[in-house]
Amino acid sequence: MSSRGTIRVALDAMGGDRGPEVTVAGAVSAARELDSTVILVGDEKVLQDHLARHDVRGLGLSIRHAPEAVAMGESPMSALRKKKQSSIRVGLDLVKRGDAEAFVSAGNTGAVMATALVVLGPLPGVERPAIAVVLPTLTHRAVMLDVGANVDCKARHLVQFAIMGNVYARYILGQPRPRVGLLSIGEEESKGNELTREAFKEIEDESSLNFIGNVEGRDVFSGTADVIVCDGFTGNVSLKISEGLAETILHLLREELKKDLRGRMGSLLLIPTFRRFKRRIDSSEFGGAPLLGVNGVCMISHGRSTEKAIRNAIRAAEGCVSNTVIAHIRAGIAFG
Repeated sequence: MSSRGTIRVALDAMGGDRGPEVTVAGAVSAARELDSTVILVGDEKVLQDHLARHDVRGLGLSIRHAPEAVAMGESPMSALRKKKQSSIRVGLDLVKRGDAEAFVSAGNTGAVMATALVVLGPLPGVERPAIAVVLPTLTHRAVMLDVGANVDCKARHLVQFAIMGNVYARYILGQPRPRVGLLSIGEEESKGNELTREAFKEIEDESSLNFIGNVEGRDVFSGTADVIVCDGFTGNVSLKISEGLAETILHLLREELKKDLRGRMGSLLLIPTFRRFKRRIDSSEFGGAPLLGVNGVCMISHGRSTEKAIRNAIRAAEGCVSNTVIAHIRAGIAFG
């Protein structure tokens, strides 16, 4: 098992809505606070200019030049075909060659997925890689997948998602026997559409899983399940609604507390509580979502990632490497 300092993480330093200013700051933070070894991938001159704004003496940071960058709105397939020297492609090539153990990007999600599939390839037995996101619940953390990689799925794909999510919950979230739930519109086996009804039977037959049956949308954050399985369309919509709801609640709460003197005075006393609450629901605490099912560690961060999110994505990538998640998924799929 590798120690954190010996794990080399290739970071797409040109990706994300805020570009190198944030990615470089996140890499510096990870190197300083986590003792991470980070390879910044991107335009060498631009990255050197950003690094010059930080004290990086003695830190495990280096630059790998990549003259091209993929825009956030660019066609993933076009970028894959035409930009062979993009920061995404060069970073994933580093993982493929063994010059890095993991890749992190807050860039164009579609381009990262398409390039990862071509460069790293899928794991044996995995037909569709899935994006897995860690969610806070009333009791602990849970993982939901897929949240956007596959809009249209077959039942066997959901079985593979269940196996991969089970591995992630065991080795990253520390759940010894994760409870696997299938997201549907009712708890009964007969509820749901054709996909969920068929997937229910196939997941139930998978003896390696602790399958608890269907879970409803209201159960996602209750802690009922450690792994929530769904197709990418359903998962992405659910995730975006959850993110929007969390932001709305915080906004409305701030508005109410500012309405009168009592609220303003009360808010001062509650500042530590609010900070703890925000940390529990803040997606930047988790940093990124792993693309499970490709033959290498690939972490996808939100385009709006902050310095903190980039740092934590690097930490999450290191966790996947040190806990040999890829090997465990390979074994889980083969056993299944």
